[in-house]
Amino acid sequence: MNTQQIIEALTDLFQQPLNDGEQRKIVFWVDKDQEFNEDIKNLFIEGVKVHTLTDQNQFHTKFLLEEEDQISSYLIYTQIDIDVEDNWLTDTVLYADKFYADRVSLLLNELHIDPSLRSVIKNYEKFFNNKDRFKKFQAYGIDSFTEERIELAIMGVLTQVKTPDFETILKTVFMDSLTESKNKYLSLMEKFFNIDVFWRYISKQYGYDQEEKSLKKLFIHLTVTALSHVVDETHLANIKDYISERNRPNIVVFIDHWMHHKTDYVVFQEYAEMVEQEIQLSNIMKHMSIESFKQADIFPYIDRAIIIHIANSLVNHLEDYEEYKKLIKLRRVKQYYETYQYIYEALYYTVQMHDFYKSHQHSISQGQAIDVYQSYVKDYYQMDTFYRKFYIAFDQESNHELLKKLKVLVENLYTNWFMGELSSHWSRSINSEMKKNWVMPGIRNQQHFYSNFIAPKIRKGERMFIIVSDAMRYEVGLELNERLNSETVGVCDVEPLLGVIPSITKLGMASLLPHQNLDFDEKGRVLVDGKDSSGLENRKKIIENEVEDSIAIHFQDVMAMNKAGRRETFKGKKLIYIYHDTIDAMGDKATTEMYTFNAVETALNQLYDLVKVIRDDLSATNVYITADHGFLYQRDSLEESDKIQIETMNAIEVKRRYMLAKDKKERAGLLDIDLTSVIKNKHQLTAYVPNSTVRYKMQGSGVNFVHGGASLQEVVVPLLSFKNKRTGQKGTQTIKKVEIKLTNTTRKITNSIFNLEFFQTEKVEEKVIPRTVVIYMADEEGTILSNEETIIGDRSFDNPKERTFKIQFVLKSISYDKNKNYYLIIKDAETNVAIEKISFSINLGIVSDFDF
Repeated sequence: MNTQQIIEALTDLFQQPLNDGEQRKIVFWVDKDQEFNEDIKNLFIEGVKVHTLTDQNQFHTKFLLEEEDQISSYLIYTQIDIDVEDNWLTDTVLYADKFYADRVSLLLNELHIDPSLRSVIKNYEKFFNNKDRFKKFQAYGIDSFTEERIELAIMGVLTQVKTPDFETILKTVFMDSLTESKNKYLSLMEKFFNIDVFWRYISKQYGYDQEEKSLKKLFIHLTVTALSHVVDETHLANIKDYISERNRPNIVVFIDHWMHHKTDYVVFQEYAEMVEQEIQLSNIMKHMSIESFKQADIFPYIDRAIIIHIANSLVNHLEDYEEYKKLIKLRRVKQYYETYQYIYEALYYTVQMHDFYKSHQHSISQGQAIDVYQSYVKDYYQMDTFYRKFYIAFDQESNHELLKKLKVLVENLYTNWFMGELSSHWSRSINSEMKKNWVMPGIRNQQHFYSNFIAPKIRKGERMFIIVSDAMRYEVGLELNERLNSETVGVCDVEPLLGVIPSITKLGMASLLPHQNLDFDEKGRVLVDGKDSSGLENRKKIIENEVEDSIAIHFQDVMAMNKAGRRETFKGKKLIYIYHDTIDAMGDKATTEMYTFNAVETALNQLYDLVKVIRDDLSATNVYITADHGFLYQRDSLEESDKIQIETMNAIEVKRRYMLAKDKKERAGLLDIDLTSVIKNKHQLTAYVPNSTVRYKMQGSGVNFVHGGASLQEVVVPLLSFKNKRTGQKGTQTIKKVEIKLTNTTRKITNSIFNLEFFQTEKVEEKVIPRTVVIYMADEEGTILSNEETIIGDRSFDNPKERTFKIQFVLKSISYDKNKNYYLIIKDAETNVAIEKISFSINLGIVSDFDF
């Protein structure tokens, strides 16, 4: 240090504010190495007197400072040890400041570190011989130094962490590499720190005391110990050497925080898979029951084991379906659920289908047509939804061997049992009751849609929006209805209509238009009151003929407009038809029919968005959503037995699922349905549709996605009536999330491992939607002190007991101030906003791993 630096440092020291009781500054400059013996003679600091202390003038110096001059500030330069007890100036030294002119002293001075920590700084002098490292160290803004804080700050700078917290430091070291020779942070610590001190911290914090200091073994030590927190140690006898005997709570919290980090979890998973192999986890777990490890989520193999268990149980006809569903729902809050999400979802819907089979295997029986129809719209439709949802998940992981095996089970249940039973019984009912008259008591027909639902409202002067979604079958309409009720302030009702036969687009679309009668001409065109109804322009003319202020438009055109454009387009219009064609456009082509169910998901989102646009931008209050027909779809290739040869007839049109012919005769395997109750039928046409789900053999187009026949999936048409309600309007229910509340009344924690109970205050139903929360303990600064637990509040049970959650928390093994407040944070996972902050006191006494 040169003279100028010394003067600047001393000047700063003398210019510091006086402490309580001080009238001046006295600084002892200790120069034991006698480096500045000559410089002191010429040293000048404004307002400061310079005096040299020697062995010979101690009493004189004492008299000078205490008696002769009690006002002036003094710099006392000395080369002797002033800290010895046999010293005339001992009491003066106690209230004075000390100054050292070496590099370490300057650091102590600049950082305002007490000289008692001089040896600590001296140990790491090499670290501070770099301006950038010094600035980063200084930037931590530590206001009160201890040896531990200095060491943590040095490690923090070397690992480039924002906060010098050892948990973060260790995770950063791990993130780089588990191989010591390749780990850049360990290399930096060996150069500028003390690697043994680093390992000492690991021992202190996480109980790792192995002679061989290995990052890989340390990681195994941490993960196996965390596993032992949720799995009884008796199952882990083969790897007990990796289980820590100390500070297990710290380990549990460390692993939990890393696993739940929004980006760093990827590296954790990679390491966890390595550990699985190292400890041969699969061999350990094959002797364990699912019950013994269902709560664990340290290793991804745990989820694989659970998935395999449920799948094998289904194959072996073990019918604990409710338990399987609970287990899958439990895993949703675990670390690796997202990794296996689509497999879990496919598995869940396979279980649902098996559960449906268990309760219905003897109940899908022959009955009157109305009974079969009502059973479908109230209950049986669920199988169509389960099948669809299975394939939505399956298509995300279609090459997975386990899903291929599940697919065999699903197809056997859906195609061979469900569709086989239902469609054959329904076909018999049609054959005996509906061939001559396509009507059903108590069920409204699709062709009367306009006269029954729209015309009366138009006559009252109401503005009507009709959305027609091509091939939106009944079960899809129910899902849209549920979503509109749950996620909008409006009210939506759904009613099944008996669709026209044949269940084809041109007749279904025509039946929804205002008309007196419908008919086919000899070319197979559908006429509405004698006018061609094919295409948007023709339909528009028919609508305008009924209501002058009307419009027909494609969905895409509506969504392409901005708000102003929409308002201008629909200004003054009383009758609006909007045509949507996402499902049929995908399913009706051989090259894309396999994406039918994905198209359904897209369609649901589009229709939901369209209703919101109509509601918000156009201030509509009456919206009807319906379809021209439904569809049949199965994923597996059809067998030859699923197809029927076309017989020579006087037909005007032949497709996969129907034939329009002038001949009137009974044919084996066909239902001959008189169309007089559906159309004017000037040409005396009969619709011939194959029994069950059979298709006609013919070239071209797809064969798995079809419509035109009389199956319930084709002819049960959903009609949704959405009534928009504005906030504050009579009868309006605002949409709200369920609340998750802590039920424990005690606000004192006395064990580092403790349980809390939470309650979902309301069941999920219309307008009351699920909420996912993340819960943890934190201090006043927001530092997370425990594991983070997730609750998915989506339970729809009436019984309050079934809406309770018992959660275990683990606190870090640190010192807690029983007089301070700590907080249980309940945070909404969607918004990341804390919705509740509950004050607790923590009094652990002696921090221990042994909690009772």
